[in-house]
Amino acid sequence: MTQPAEITPRRVSIFGSTGSIGRNTLNVISHLGGREAFQVLAVTGKGNTDLLARQAMECGAQIAVTADETRYGDLKQALSGSGIEVAAGKAALIEAAERDTDWFMAGIVGMAGLAPTLAAARCGADIALANKECLVSAGELFHREIAHGGGRLLPVDSEHNAIHQIFDRSQPHSIERIILTASGGPFRSLDLAEMAAVSPDMAAAHPNWSMGIKISIDSASMFNKALEMIEAMHLFDMRPDQIEVIIHPQSVVHSMVGYSDGSVLAQLGTPDMRTAIGYSLAFPDRPSLPVERLDFARLAQLDFETPDEDRFPSLGLARRAMEAGGLSGAILNGAKEVALEAFIERHIGFLEMADIVASVMDRLGTGGAAVSIEAVYEADNAARLLARELVAARSAKSLVN
Repeated sequence: MTQPAEITPRRVSIFGSTGSIGRNTLNVISHLGGREAFQVLAVTGKGNTDLLARQAMECGAQIAVTADETRYGDLKQALSGSGIEVAAGKAALIEAAERDTDWFMAGIVGMAGLAPTLAAARCGADIALANKECLVSAGELFHREIAHGGGRLLPVDSEHNAIHQIFDRSQPHSIERIILTASGGPFRSLDLAEMAAVSPDMAAAHPNWSMGIKISIDSASMFNKALEMIEAMHLFDMRPDQIEVIIHPQSVVHSMVGYSDGSVLAQLGTPDMRTAIGYSLAFPDRPSLPVERLDFARLAQLDFETPDEDRFPSLGLARRAMEAGGLSGAILNGAKEVALEAFIERHIGFLEMADIVASVMDRLGTGGAAVSIEAVYEADNAARLLARELVAARSAKSLVN
């Protein structure tokens, strides 16, 4: 009798494993078979070395890497005797990303995730993308590396994952528009005068979810949706005028695609990142996941409204960056990061964040072409430097007044 062939575990790496995306990824991997189905090559984190060590031991990772070189000793001690490799720092992250993996979760937040994700793409891994900056700041460069490596780009952000599920790539000519949904945050019904007076604490109080302060404020200002517009353009090869945003407070419809025959396809579900992670991990199959099923009888109603770009100018800035091309996305994102920090530290007001970003974009233009990661970093650094100068000038003026 012929014996069944032994199933080789799929090789995966989880970068940013201690964050929300990483923790959910490990949860999905455990649910879908754990060590029997997946061989975890690398897990990475930053400051939470205790959690990183526990994760590495639970999933049997080959290597655990902390981005913080000062925490190497803590991680080394926590994994003493486990047989798991330990490393620290930016170079170690890139080296771990270059291991021969099948599937790479890009869950590191911010520009810190760009270099290791590009390294994994260059080596041919399928990239489960949960890092916005890879496409916002370096979209053209990132696509070149994906094409060179031969892997697939699998979006994990709920909105882009939703579009990925309903985007008919066999008939791209039939797609007229992409409609990204947004919760609207806590200020969707406030007028400009009320928005000008909001505090960081108010902006961090999201009506639907408990998130970190930066992500919550990005949602309140709709800068998160602005970045997602740029991502969508790169992910689905769409023109700027084909990408729309609609406010949908219930966050049940995750995004929509409009077709040339008038049909609009939508992806719906309860808000749970494990759906997008599981779809990316098993693609093109749909795995069984332990997420809450949508109960239409309890929904009562689904609301939609057009965002007011006078109150949310971030959306217009995104469209401007998409139309300009080059390194405009890197400039927008770098300036936004500085403006966000300045608002959190109460150096500028809520509405001034968009003013700072617009001024930086006016001064720096497109920043040239995304020919290399060094060019991306240069544009990002230039935007941050100029944004800090503008923030300092505004802070000094407010003190005088």
